[in-house]
Amino acid sequence: MFHIVLIEPEIPHNAGAAGRLALATGSTLHLVGPLGFSLDDKHVRRTGLDYWRDVDLCVWDSFDAMSAAADEGTRFWYLSTRARRAVWQADFRAGDHLVFGCETKGLPEALVRGAGERALRIPMRPDGTRSLNLSTAVAVTLYEAVRQVGPAW
Repeated sequence: MFHIVLIEPEIPHNAGAAGRLALATGSTLHLVGPLGFSLDDKHVRRTGLDYWRDVDLCVWDSFDAMSAAADEGTRFWYLSTRARRAVWQADFRAGDHLVFGCETKGLPEALVRGAGERALRIPMRPDGTRSLNLSTAVAVTLYEAVRQVGPAW
């Protein structure tokens, strides 16, 4: 349905949770290296529980390699606290790539700036937290995209 892209994730629990979200929605999980953990890490498997083996998983050496392999016309949405548009202002379509940065740094500024209208944020009240946990941000964004597409399941 969608493509969840985690660029240089550092915490295995977040990758495991994103894997469960991918499986729950029929999406593909793309992990872009370098990873801050081994895919054999028990925390990844524990968070994904016994479902991890069923996750549609692609591992890439770089974002450039992943984006070059994408079909022509593939749409990428870049999630960042620095973006101006809210995630529910996007017009998601099945097959879109939802791109998230690593836990400590987020996406590179150049990617966010270059994304234009495809840079999105999850709105949060100004005096609250700086950001959401990565797997929480994936869940919020992915399920807004799923809601818009309206699958029959």
